[in-house]
Amino acid sequence: MRPIARIIAVAAGVVGGMVFSQAPEFAQQYRQRIGGAIDELRVIVEDFSQQAATHHLDRQEALNAYAQSSDDFLRDRGVSMQSTITRYETLLSQQQKLGTAAPVAKPFVLVGNADDVVFANTWRDFVPGVPVSFAGLVWGAIGFIGGWVVAAVLGLGTRWVVRGRRALRQVL
Repeated sequence: MRPIARIIAVAAGVVGGMVFSQAPEFAQQYRQRIGGAIDELRVIVEDFSQQAATHHLDRQEALNAYAQSSDDFLRDRGVSMQSTITRYETLLSQQQKLGTAAPVAKPFVLVGNADDVVFANTWRDFVPGVPVSFAGLVWGAIGFIGGWVVAAVLGLGTRWVVRGRRALRQVL
């Protein structure tokens, strides 16, 4: 392989590695969003269940009451509430799958059954987990320089000790 081809192959490998290395971070940010969605849906679902219980109904009986209403608005609200409950239960199931999956497997859980709204919002706000953003590169550079300075100082200190010992041996 010619040198330019090798450079291109290495660069493509580095870019591919950087892109694919973000899959676990994306899954983590998705999981955090799912947690927020579940928290909000839980308030709605529990409030509905509590109101149903106040009228001596379980959740399904309350949904059936909506469905049997002669009022179009109430029937539509029942359909909407059933959709909210179903989404809540689906997100809970997905959260559990994400929580029990091995870190390497979490992105595959998303590929199988991601929530469209949560996925789209996660993608819109996604922040890479390695320093490929400007801020990450700046802080990575600061860390590199800081580490280099510490290593240089420790290296200088070691050289001073070695030189001191040599000087002592020559004197003695």
